[in-house]
Amino acid sequence: MVWTHPPAMPDYAQARSDWRSSEAWLRDRHGRLLDMIRVDYSVRRLEWVPLAKIAPAVRDAIVAGEDRRFRAHGGVDWTGMIGSAWASVRGRHARGASTLTMQLAGFLAPELGDPGTRGLRGKLRQIRAAHAIEAGWSKDQILEAYLNLASFRGENQGIGAASRALFGKAPDMLDGDQALLLAAQLPAPQADAGRIARRACRIGKRADCTMMLAEAEGMVARMQSGADDPNLAPHLAVRLLSKPGETVTTTLDTGVQVIAATALRHQLLGLGSERVRDGAVIVVDNRTGDVLAYVGGVDGGSSTASHVDNAAAPRQAGSTLKPFLYGHTIERGYLTAASILDDLPVELDTASGLYVPKDYDHQYKGPVSVRTALAGSLNVPAVRALLVDGVEDFRDRLWDLGYRGLTEDGAYYGFSLALGSAEVTLLEQAAAYRTLADAGFYRPLRLRLDDPVGTRRPVMAPGAAWIVDDILADANARSVTFGLDSALRLPFWAATKTGTSKAMRDNWCVGFSDRFTVAVWVGNAEGDSMTHVSGTSGAAPIWREIMLALHRDRPGRAPAMVPQVHARMVRFAGAVEPARPEYFLGNTGQTILAQAPPAARRPHIVSPVSGSVYALDPDIPTAHQRIRFAAVGVSPGQRWRLDAHDLGDATETPTILPPPGAHRLALVGSDGKAADQILFTIK
Repeated sequence: MVWTHPPAMPDYAQARSDWRSSEAWLRDRHGRLLDMIRVDYSVRRLEWVPLAKIAPAVRDAIVAGEDRRFRAHGGVDWTGMIGSAWASVRGRHARGASTLTMQLAGFLAPELGDPGTRGLRGKLRQIRAAHAIEAGWSKDQILEAYLNLASFRGENQGIGAASRALFGKAPDMLDGDQALLLAAQLPAPQADAGRIARRACRIGKRADCTMMLAEAEGMVARMQSGADDPNLAPHLAVRLLSKPGETVTTTLDTGVQVIAATALRHQLLGLGSERVRDGAVIVVDNRTGDVLAYVGGVDGGSSTASHVDNAAAPRQAGSTLKPFLYGHTIERGYLTAASILDDLPVELDTASGLYVPKDYDHQYKGPVSVRTALAGSLNVPAVRALLVDGVEDFRDRLWDLGYRGLTEDGAYYGFSLALGSAEVTLLEQAAAYRTLADAGFYRPLRLRLDDPVGTRRPVMAPGAAWIVDDILADANARSVTFGLDSALRLPFWAATKTGTSKAMRDNWCVGFSDRFTVAVWVGNAEGDSMTHVSGTSGAAPIWREIMLALHRDRPGRAPAMVPQVHARMVRFAGAVEPARPEYFLGNTGQTILAQAPPAARRPHIVSPVSGSVYALDPDIPTAHQRIRFAAVGVSPGQRWRLDAHDLGDATETPTILPPPGAHRLALVGSDGKAADQILFTIK
């Protein structure tokens, strides 16, 4: 009869494949659960639970409470239906006559209406649908599907979600009383504890309901949300999971993830939330580029920023970019590890005013070698190195190393780029430092196990990378700033660099052994400054604890010297530094190092900066608006020339107001050739 024809019923396989959990799961490289998040908020479902993983007591209780003759009928309990109809005729409470199979039909085809529908057409359609199910399904398949599709208390659908939310247990661990309470709530899942307890006692044929009532009250009060969630990588879960029922297998290793999170948590607790509240850690396998640990933060002191993924948030890099600056100048032959740079006060004219870099301790060391300057993280020598290298070229090198936040040209960042004014992420830091560990070859990091392994491409000359690695691992060279015994010194070979951003907002420690790269950030995700936290007291202890744990089985080993590098014994004139063996790239080796006399230094215009644009201020008298011309390394006889006009001896620092337009300023020797020249504009 068409009038009672039900919708088509799926088979068991289709019903199971159509199941979509409201959760999504994040697993490590070995298949172990790292985290799970709720994606669908309309109802809470977990994974489909096979009948074999449901406690027998639950199966028995559900059948006893909902369909006692389940195993005997063919989808419709005619005896129960007749008894229900007779009770209704006599005016008595009619017990529901819908079988488990009829209710399952309603779950599979909601258009059938409520499984308790009393209308004739609806009941007949349920009956026909139940017969269709019984014709193709086994009884165990019907019971399994029913237990996974039935609604329980709260928003929980299915035995998996209900058993964990109500009892904090897996379905196969439920006891007899808990099974009865689950069965008792099916007719009215939101009923109060007393009503559920009384029905559970009737199903279980219990005379005394005292204990059952206590259990029911406890069940109602518990209502847990995710008892099985290990919560090991919540920030990465949010980043990678988006679809209900989705499982993403990551490159992470649960053991390494726990090591990293534990080290971060210990350090933040030790520092105290009044000093610093947040942190993040990335651990990378140097050989493959696989991320083994991704800790975007740990439960701690953040009051409003606990959900911020600090591993992916852009922060000022501080001194962590210096290794790439020095590596670039060494690669290009501009500097060597033994070259002398002045750590003395310097003022640099920029388009926005004077730039006066200072060292972290506000002291100056005088002439120092590149090795000492990099290992000791001295600021002024780094700015001098950038003057040699060029801001634009250095910015391009950082882009090649994967720092994709540097979207502006070099002029935008200016000299402060040497000191890490640009914003970078912890993931980018880990990838760039892994390049140093891999002889200058960059490879994108992997987070998903099924992602293709990225192409390994050369970014830095292997020799330059090797020399930078050696400097970053040199505890003696580092001692000028950090002392001989700091958190950066390990009992095996490892290279590392710290960094602190402006106003103490960010503290970094990034380093590597031959096997692992570990990147650490600590700070306050809300952006306020830290209190009394330095590079070696903030991030470095975390880096150290993780490195020691990772190398418990085998210490880190120094990389073999690459063919492009050779060693020489060097001496420093004036005892600037003690004599020592030093490493050089190609034919750049020297045996005696001395400061160049002023007359031998390359002439260089330092004010104005090339490319500067000056705008006249109508509120300031024109006579008070001037540009100062200054140069360093000027030789006798050299003169200033602005466009085609001679301005006098270049040893002088004249102040001039050129007319509006573009201008060329040059240092011109007696032979008429320009030793240096720059362009600037007046508006």
